[in-house]
Amino acid sequence: MSILNKKTDQELIHIYLDGKETALAALLERYKSKIYTSIYMKVKDEYLAEDIFQETFIKVINTLKGGKYNDEGKFLPWVMRIAHNMIIDHFRKEKRAPSIVNTEGFDIFDVLDFSDENVESKMLREQRDIDLKKMIQKLPDDQKEVLIMRHFCDMSFKDIADITEVSINTALGRMRYALANLRKMIEGQSLMLQIG
Repeated sequence: MSILNKKTDQELIHIYLDGKETALAALLERYKSKIYTSIYMKVKDEYLAEDIFQETFIKVINTLKGGKYNDEGKFLPWVMRIAHNMIIDHFRKEKRAPSIVNTEGFDIFDVLDFSDENVESKMLREQRDIDLKKMIQKLPDDQKEVLIMRHFCDMSFKDIADITEVSINTALGRMRYALANLRKMIEGQSLMLQIG
């Protein structure tokens, strides 16, 4: 498998299409965390996220085997778009709108790697993370979505624009507004902390 890990996405796809199933497993291993996290933050339900994740990869497999995948070097954005569409389809069936960030259960901050830290630093970081999550939750959904895709899923603005079906300028604008709104909330909170 380590030889496969050194292959590009396109190489792995071609190897998979030539009949080597482990190539798809290598692709899945490469991106499962980003894809699952993106789905989970939108549906806020572990079991539903797992179901949509599986449905996404069933569609990926069917598309690859059907020869319908357009090999443009954009495997992750393509899979993210499929996942995004699966989520939309689910909520259309359920007739309710998705929200982006969950303040309970799975926590994106838990998967971030931090170096060894003392107890005081850890407590301060945990409180900062709690405060930041509360502020992110208050952002409009379109701003939350761009912020999460950019900072927690490490996606480019072009990929974000493609997945959310807006222009790059719109995605950039949403990010600017999200950061400006967070800045205002942080300044307001520190002002309240000084007064209180």
